[in-house]
Amino acid sequence: MPPTPIAALRDRYLQRQTTPTAELDEAFARSNANASENTYLSQNKFWSLNQASRLKPDDVETQLLFGIPVSLKDCFDLSGSRTSSGSRFYQSQPSAKEDSTVAARVRQAGAIITGKTHLHQLAYGITGENPDFGDCLQPVNSALLTGGSSSGAAASVQEGSALAAIGTDTGGSIRIPAALCGLAGYRSSHTLNTPQFWRGGHHLAPAMDTVGWIYRDLRDGPLLAQALFHLDPVDPPQSLTGLRIGTPNDAFLGALPPAIANALAATLARLTAAKAVCSTFDAVMWNNALDIYSPIVAVQAAKLHRGNFHHFDPVIAARLEAGAATDLQQASDLFANMETFRARTAALFNRFDYLLYPCAPITELRAGDDHTAARTAILRYTTPISLAGLPAVTLPFPGGAGLQLIGPLNSDAKLLATSTTFADLAT
Repeated sequence: MPPTPIAALRDRYLQRQTTPTAELDEAFARSNANASENTYLSQNKFWSLNQASRLKPDDVETQLLFGIPVSLKDCFDLSGSRTSSGSRFYQSQPSAKEDSTVAARVRQAGAIITGKTHLHQLAYGITGENPDFGDCLQPVNSALLTGGSSSGAAASVQEGSALAAIGTDTGGSIRIPAALCGLAGYRSSHTLNTPQFWRGGHHLAPAMDTVGWIYRDLRDGPLLAQALFHLDPVDPPQSLTGLRIGTPNDAFLGALPPAIANALAATLARLTAAKAVCSTFDAVMWNNALDIYSPIVAVQAAKLHRGNFHHFDPVIAARLEAGAATDLQQASDLFANMETFRARTAALFNRFDYLLYPCAPITELRAGDDHTAARTAILRYTTPISLAGLPAVTLPFPGGAGLQLIGPLNSDAKLLATSTTFADLAT
């Protein structure tokens, strides 16, 4: 296989065939290439060029992301820049005085931040629609939304203005745009998302929020996670023999579009041929995931945005109002139910090494359509993993047919290493 996008650029730096400033010029030339011209909500070419010019060529040997163009979801502070969280109300507030931990870590690893990307308002949505900044359309197909809430993150990688993009995943906000845009995505274990790690990050719901990456080649995932979370790398498995893979049964999955059904069947066939042990499980316990997830998110989001509901999309404001109306006993019961759900889902890993199933039961979100039903259908697939706090990698397939490979809590490095063995599936 050819080298990954990041490996190829690193090699060009090592051979002194290009410079960070030259690569940044190309990144800016590709920026906002979607029909909606809103991949980024803010960019400062002078600031980014200054950042690139400070990189020392010899540091390519030691900095994991030396000179790599990386976009930042606009819910993380960047010193001197305003943080919108997808809302003009928040964009009107004063600029951040220092970098968030997330921004600081990628800069310390040598990455060049190309700008702050579009997101669903408050990161509270799965489609990438936004009344304040316009809906985010796919650069390669203007008839389709990117998905959200890490909409601009996916668009930046798809258009080539970034080789990797920082996103967040509360209820599927990395997995869905990655899948719909034909890209890889990594959602981290919730336990990695400590308050210190989220310093300078603007939450939707701390009980569910995770940070991760959208990128093009699965083989780049381990390096990106190492740079962001300081995870020790793990070697990819030499063999898949005996690997236990669990897939929800048809009662949970329901009818799948042909592209998704074919992607799942091809992946399971590949695993079986490699002597992995693939079997199904009864996912009836996941049927109430959305009923627990949604009110918890509403309660926590309402607390964070109290007093400002009227500034937001009426659909989002209504969710916040519902969260604010939830009493303490109801909230306590929801969190108790979440802990029970997490324990029952964690028990699946007594039987399986990984879980594998589609990111969503749809392959596209057409711009201008009513996606109310699609949102519920998507969240049915994503929220069990969100509620359980598990790490997941989106395995990309053409036509928006991405699958999610899910590991046990805190298995991130091993999960990412295993995901690299699927890098040729979508080619």
